[in-house]
Amino acid sequence: MSRKIDITAEISYSVHLTDHWRDELQTLTALRSRCAVVTTQFLKDRIGNLDSGDCEFFYFVIPEGEDGKGFTTLIKLWDWLAAAGFTRSDLIVAIGGGAVTDVAGFAASSYLRGVEWVAIPTTVAGAVDAAVGGKTGINSDYGKNLIGAFYSPIQVITDISWFETLSDRDFSAGLAEVIKCGFISDPVILDLLATQSLASLRENKTMQEEIVYRAVQVKAKVVSTDFKESFDREILNYGHTFGHAVEKHSLYKLRHGECVAIGMVFIAHLQLELGLISGDTCDLHLKLLTQFQLPTTYSRGSWLELLPAMKLDKKSRGSTLRFVTISEIGKTHRLENPSEPAMLRAYEKVCQ
Repeated sequence: MSRKIDITAEISYSVHLTDHWRDELQTLTALRSRCAVVTTQFLKDRIGNLDSGDCEFFYFVIPEGEDGKGFTTLIKLWDWLAAAGFTRSDLIVAIGGGAVTDVAGFAASSYLRGVEWVAIPTTVAGAVDAAVGGKTGINSDYGKNLIGAFYSPIQVITDISWFETLSDRDFSAGLAEVIKCGFISDPVILDLLATQSLASLRENKTMQEEIVYRAVQVKAKVVSTDFKESFDREILNYGHTFGHAVEKHSLYKLRHGECVAIGMVFIAHLQLELGLISGDTCDLHLKLLTQFQLPTTYSRGSWLELLPAMKLDKKSRGSTLRFVTISEIGKTHRLENPSEPAMLRAYEKVCQ
């Protein structure tokens, strides 16, 4: 497999879908003297020796998942880069899921006011979302991804063989972002997934390649027209307003994709409540998410904590709470300040 998707943002770069991620990386490091690899211990044990030519590789290991996506990790990474004497001619390589690429990319954007970096996503969510588009950052006590920068990698190298390292839960969580891309832009993704189960998709490498390719195409097209999320790029946050609130409320015990799945169920019910979508479209959300073993409910009694968390969402403007909506599959809109009774009724349908 060798497929390429070009993206034009503050720089032009490509997402390479390949079976040979090491070869792709070696091409990029051939003329470098040093490379900082940011990854987790689990992945470091599986990466093996990357040394090639005159480039020397150094490894910075961060905690797994959202535990590694905070101030403590970032400050340690900055200090480690400085203590090791990394310069602007060196390269930072993120090998991992979304948390790894988010932190490494933000460190690259801010260390020496900018060092080139490469993203090698190892999860479905990372491949179709976090590693593509140049959003980097960390979480704060007040919400997810509130601190960060738009800073694109010079290349994204995606090798789906990494997906074999994922548990069913993590593989499934990444599919939430794929399903999202289907609803906002590419209905063929939904048609392809409708023919699969979680088990069959895990065995079907050709299908994995196709849905990843199509989802990345959706994001690449959006990012290339609206890099800094002034309006068009907001559609990539379908299901994320409620989803991010759930993620924070759960203290990040749920996977990001699991929270996005719950968020898509909430917005589907809210849209149905307001007459924005048909019952069939609402039902399709629940059918596909359930089909891939994603959660579609959340704990009752959390509304008074979730509502203020939603108001901190990046799409909000002043006191205006905004949601990405669809009128039909592939056609997006915005919804501003829906009535609280309507939101509460939608929430009640999500409750366990």
